[in-house]
Amino acid sequence: MSDWLEHSVQVEVDVPIELAWSLWSDLEQMPRWMKWIDSVKVQEDNPDLSRWKLATGGWTFSWQSRIVKIVPQQIIQWESVDGLPNRGAIRFYDRGNSSIVKLSVSYAIPGIIGKLMDNLFLGRVVESTIQADLERFKQYALQVKTQVEA
Repeated sequence: MSDWLEHSVQVEVDVPIELAWSLWSDLEQMPRWMKWIDSVKVQEDNPDLSRWKLATGGWTFSWQSRIVKIVPQQIIQWESVDGLPNRGAIRFYDRGNSSIVKLSVSYAIPGIIGKLMDNLFLGRVVESTIQADLERFKQYALQVKTQVEA
């Protein structure tokens, strides 16, 4: 049985919720702000399914993910259907001219990594990385907003 770790991080972004939503709902853009995500490819015949590739420190993992719930401008929830076991949600909260973006992710630790690393250490590394990802998203969204307004 695998150990599961869960993390939730959030950031306030000075863009309207419509823009924050449109950037996140285009899954193939994720590698622009998510450090460990090497690629995302949405299936043409079924847009609820996508193939993800994570690469970090010489390790590479892939999985297929399925969108299990979408409420426009509120939530995108997913779960893996093969490969690296994971699930989570990205939630959006409208603050008028800004948005709160909250990412919650749970994942099973692959056996080989679990044997090599302490779960607490791994958890801190992952949490700091996804918090940095949200900060990169914030900067990316502000750049897009500036380009749209220009």
